[in-house]
Amino acid sequence: MAIIEGRNPVIEAIKNDRHIEKLLISNSSKEGSIKKIIAMAKEKKIVIQYVDRHKLDEMSTSHAHQGVIATISDYIYKDIEEVVREVKEKGEDPFIIILDEITDPHNLGSIIRTADAVGAHAVVIPKRRSVDITPVVAKASAGAVEYVPVCKVTNIVNTIKMLKEEGLWIAAADMDGEVFYKQDLTGPLGLVVGSEGFGISRLVKQNCDFVVSMPMVGNVTSLNASVAGGILLYEVFRQRTSGK
Repeated sequence: MAIIEGRNPVIEAIKNDRHIEKLLISNSSKEGSIKKIIAMAKEKKIVIQYVDRHKLDEMSTSHAHQGVIATISDYIYKDIEEVVREVKEKGEDPFIIILDEITDPHNLGSIIRTADAVGAHAVVIPKRRSVDITPVVAKASAGAVEYVPVCKVTNIVNTIKMLKEEGLWIAAADMDGEVFYKQDLTGPLGLVVGSEGFGISRLVKQNCDFVVSMPMVGNVTSLNASVAGGILLYEVFRQRTSGK
């Protein structure tokens, strides 16, 4: 059993018909968007339980439950090959985000949120040395985790090879590549973003088709993973929607 915390994530879970076992709502929180959540829950016949706020504080892992927690079944990860097949059947060019050992739940949630905003088709994470979909991730994604398929894979390199066989070009975000806005990022694409502390692993980078970098003139030599990912995701979006 897992939980979803926060008003926006809970609203998106209800809208997306996520199977919710029960809604726990603070006795002291019945105004604003909480009223909307209660109305939506009653319409979907979701069990509502009013509890003391301290109960929610004890359950919360994000420490930002905003007076509401939904208990749900564990997150169901999607199959990356199935996602790519479905995208192609729609006549679209796959756009897949591949995360190499992202361990900060806030970064993962933020990247998923941006992935939803730019229309990316999936986010791929490894089974080992990566944060899973947790209540903190769901909260940081502002509910986007309900819309962007997250695929957990055993081996990132093998997944990259599979995506290349499916016709995707794979770009690695690293410091020694060509400036990202000079690269052609249209068409079927996989974008690899590395971990907060170590970047992209050597073997993963070797299996990418090309490397993109971001020019920096300040004293800090790197960007937060979610910030770097956001910049690159929006460049892909710009090129895909404007014809470069």
